[in-house]
Formats: sequence, C-alpha cells, structure tokens
Amino acid sequence: MAVSNSTVQVRVQEGVLWVDGEAYPLHNISHVGQRVLEVDKGAAWRRFIGRAFLCLVIGGIAVAIFGNVAGVIAVAVFGLLVWQLVKVISRPPVYGLVLNTSGIQREAVWSLDRAEIENLVFEITKAIGRPNAPPVTINIKEAVMGDQIKQYGAGSIGRAEHSGSGDIRGGGR
Repeated sequence: MAVSNSTVQVRVQEGVLWVDGEAYPLHNISHVGQRVLEVDKGAAWRRFIGRAFLCLVIGGIAVAIFGNVAGVIAVAVFGLLVWQLVKVISRPPVYGLVLNTSGIQREAVWSLDRAEIENLVFEITKAIGRPNAPPVTINIKEAVMGDQIKQYGAGSIGRAEHSGSGDIRGGGR
C-alpha cells in the first residue's frame, strides 16, 4: 500500500490524551518519545546493483540468442529497475510519537514533519506535569497512513495496517 497523508487530531483534556479515537490517560503514560523510520539506502543500492547485474547478464545472453528484440526488453527491464530504485530512495523519513503505558510501547501517531512530533512530545510532557492545565488541541497535518511491516528473524509475520493513529492492526498476506 502506498503511503498517504491525512490530518489527525491530538488533544489533551481532563487528564486524557486523545489521538483521534484512541484515549491514553495521562497518569498511565510513563514515557513519551519519538521514533524515526528511514529507508535503508545502502540496502536499496545493493539490491539494485545485484538486479542490474543479473539483468545485464541475462539480457546479453538473450540478445546473443534472440537478437535486438531481447535487447529492447532488457533495456525496458533495466529502466524499470532504475525507476524502482529512485522510488525507494526518495521516500522521506517518517517520525512517530511513542508512548509507554503500563509497560507497553505504542506508536500513537506518525508524521512526515519532525517538528509536529517534537511539538507533540513537548505538549504531552507538559500536560503530564500539569494534569489540570487547560485543554490543548494539535492537528497533525502530515499524518502518515499506510501498511507497517514488522519482521522478526528469517520469516515474515505478515502485513499490518496502520491508520496514522493508534497501534497497528494485524492483517494477512
């Protein structure tokens, strides 16, 4: 799934942090922080070089056997590999608000704008220190929605969908 943006409303009122429809009582929050997800550009380049080498070798053999038509196909495949590389390495970093509650770490909201998440961390920390403070509402305009894939070890555990707020929901592939 492609990453898409939307607005997520985060508000603190009456001792509760609300991230869209998710509620986090301030007295249950033990840690507020942020996480950054960035593309591993080195891995993307290594994958591209391996695939490009394979494309050139197979393309050269195919040209020798089948002629120019195979060469045109090899050039098209190489162009597709370049397009895929550019698409991967041009993805912006994604910043997440991380909340620890009752020993469980949750990614509450994700954004393309680092300043939005830093401001959110500051406001939530301030609200934890002053639970009777006036209500605060922050609109995260660069909230990110999309799939989040978590893999442990050699095998995949499947696909998980993320709505831009709250934790992930399991999904199968």
